[in-house]
Amino acid sequence: MTTFSRWLPAITQAPVIRRSALGLAGLAFVGGAVAGPAVAAQAAPATPATQSVVMQDRHDDGKKHDDKKHEDDKRHDSKPSAKELGIRYQAQPNFYYCGPASTRIALTADGHELSQDDVAKKLGTTEAGTNSAEDTTRVLNEVTGGHAYKTTAIPDSSAKPAQMDKLQADVKNAIDNNRAVVANIIGTATDTDGVTHSYEGGHYLAVVGYRDDGRAVKIADPANPNNSSYWMSTIDMANWIATRGYSS
Repeated sequence: MTTFSRWLPAITQAPVIRRSALGLAGLAFVGGAVAGPAVAAQAAPATPATQSVVMQDRHDDGKKHDDKKHEDDKRHDSKPSAKELGIRYQAQPNFYYCGPASTRIALTADGHELSQDDVAKKLGTTEAGTNSAEDTTRVLNEVTGGHAYKTTAIPDSSAKPAQMDKLQADVKNAIDNNRAVVANIIGTATDTDGVTHSYEGGHYLAVVGYRDDGRAVKIADPANPNNSSYWMSTIDMANWIATRGYSS
């Protein structure tokens, strides 16, 4: 099976162009079996035929016990194929606060409530935007008090299959551990409903859920409160991030 054959095909509908002047993001990214309990019969010796039946019953009981244990272990070890985080959405108030707004949304998934102005100061955001995913990673770790967040770059003009696979794995790992992802994107991409989202000057988004084992991601977009969340294939998301990076 090739890497691409594991992905869901994109949903093809006539795109609805949705362009926004919001979202200046600043500089491009640089940077064995267990038998059941034996039951001792306290009666007179049985006939050979009866003994055969008793032994068969004990064998069946043990097999049922093993099968149930196996199923319980499978359920315990399996990871969910879909998950969404609870977040507190807030739209960005101006054209250059997409970085602070997205970082703030991500932090609310971990119970942290900061104002966008406070996050902007930590990020070093100016009217030129927020420099890169290195800054969002730094602030996410600073506020959450750890080193869980890492920066991943997709430096080329389009994502390679291995980078798509890594994004899928990174999103699943982060969200399974109740961390939202912040992505620095640029250009145009189409969501699973056929709606096109265009940020030619660059933009920041929060990824707050996944489904189909991570083949699609849920985006919280601070640029438009009327269309604040939508789903996108992880292939398209990876290509949207291309030339920049993400914090996960």
